[in-house]
Amino acid sequence: MDDRLTYRDAGVDIDAGNEAVERIRRVLKGTPRKVAGGEEVGGIGGFSGLFRPFLKAYKDPLLVSSTDGVGTKLLLALEHNKLAGVGQDLVAMVVNDLIVTGARPLFFLDYIATGKLDPGQIEVIIKSIQKACEISDCLLVGGECAEMPGMYAPGHTDLAGFGVGIVDRGKVIDGSAVEAGDVVLGLASSGFHSNGFSLVRKVIERGGLNLDESLPGSRETMLDSILKPTRLYVRPILALCAEFGSGPGGSIRACAHITGGGLIENPARVIPDYLAVEIRRASWTEPSMFHRIKEITKLPDSEMDRTFNRGIGFMVIVAEKQAETAKSFLTQLGETVYDLGMIIGRLPDAPPVVII
Repeated sequence: MDDRLTYRDAGVDIDAGNEAVERIRRVLKGTPRKVAGGEEVGGIGGFSGLFRPFLKAYKDPLLVSSTDGVGTKLLLALEHNKLAGVGQDLVAMVVNDLIVTGARPLFFLDYIATGKLDPGQIEVIIKSIQKACEISDCLLVGGECAEMPGMYAPGHTDLAGFGVGIVDRGKVIDGSAVEAGDVVLGLASSGFHSNGFSLVRKVIERGGLNLDESLPGSRETMLDSILKPTRLYVRPILALCAEFGSGPGGSIRACAHITGGGLIENPARVIPDYLAVEIRRASWTEPSMFHRIKEITKLPDSEMDRTFNRGIGFMVIVAEKQAETAKSFLTQLGETVYDLGMIIGRLPDAPPVVII
């Protein structure tokens, strides 16, 4: 009787792990290894990634870091075997946070943890991550795949991402220059992005949404619409900063990535305590999927505003005299832009964000 116990018997398949790594190498082979901010030194597969930043364009460079995941949206994607967009979700949640400061993303690393490693699944995810990195003008310089039976059930996978960007100290966007009268511009989201999915999944679980149903005026199913990847705002926002200036004396006063906490919590993080953001609800067109969730859950607007982006994925606070020109500039770059409202003085005990 052979009573030997191998690593494979314990649920970890080293051969599958090696195959996944080889597939990742094939995905990255031939992709650009240099971006505007620097270049990779070495290659994928080592114990760490090496990156050489191009520093000549900076007087006093600061490194900016961010990390995030996809959240429970990933569960829905796994259940329906629709993973082609989750890598973009992962990258977007990181790089969209980096550009809030005016930073240019440099490089990105991923962490994929799973109960049972599926090389084909890993390849689909990495392809999505790599494509999103290209769109964001940053490099995927490494990552990790971990097979952890017992920690994750078979069929369950989790994603985390980490990114580093760079910005000159004199061009940092920190919200300190925001003043009353500044205009708040909103860039349209692609949908739910990667937030509020615990509630969305609960609505689906209770039979409130037919995922095969087509949305009004669209060929997209409800499922496709819900899983649409998070929009990447890197190129338009960095172009906006270069055109209108950031930091002291610049017209770009503050930015907010609308993630967890929705329209209420996120803008409040980037303005001085003595000011408030006033948003006009009638100023933008809310996608129909948000109307459906509100209709089914019976949630008041105040709760919807704290949970979802409601069609606004990114906000930019601009000096009033440049607001119309900045809006036109972003529109020419392909963004749908709304004049959401303005910055006002904050009264004692008043909330930092008011939606009227």
